[in-house]
Amino acid sequence: MGKIEQVQKQMMLALKQQDTERKEALSLLLSALKAKAKDKRAELTEEEENAVIFREIKQMKETMESAPPQRTDIIQQCKLRLDIFGEFAPKMMGEDEIRALIRDVFKQLQIEKPTIQDKGVIMKKLMPLVSGKADGKLVNQLVSESLS
Repeated sequence: MGKIEQVQKQMMLALKQQDTERKEALSLLLSALKAKAKDKRAELTEEEENAVIFREIKQMKETMESAPPQRTDIIQQCKLRLDIFGEFAPKMMGEDEIRALIRDVFKQLQIEKPTIQDKGVIMKKLMPLVSGKADGKLVNQLVSESLS
């Protein structure tokens, strides 16, 4: 079952339970997923669905950060929507998992003492492995830390 069907099921459940805030959040997510599928004119792959979900999460975080501190209503709404969107996002990799992947990439590339000049090659090999599973900023930070 794809994410669109899962979101639709949860939205119908929220409607039955008269949980309007949850229904509205799910409606936003469903609209984004359907718009992407319509643009593609085909079914979305799991990676594409996850990318849409992550984009919505990122936009909601940006909205929350740009809201004035006195607008607690907007901040609360964003937090609720982030929690709901998070239910459909895949589990993100932790720092330890990313560090293990970085070490594996070093072995594959036969790099014993990585330097800043190796970073481009390392990132090129590493990013497809963590795409949609880890935050790019965190991956970049961990790779930078591991360089000599």
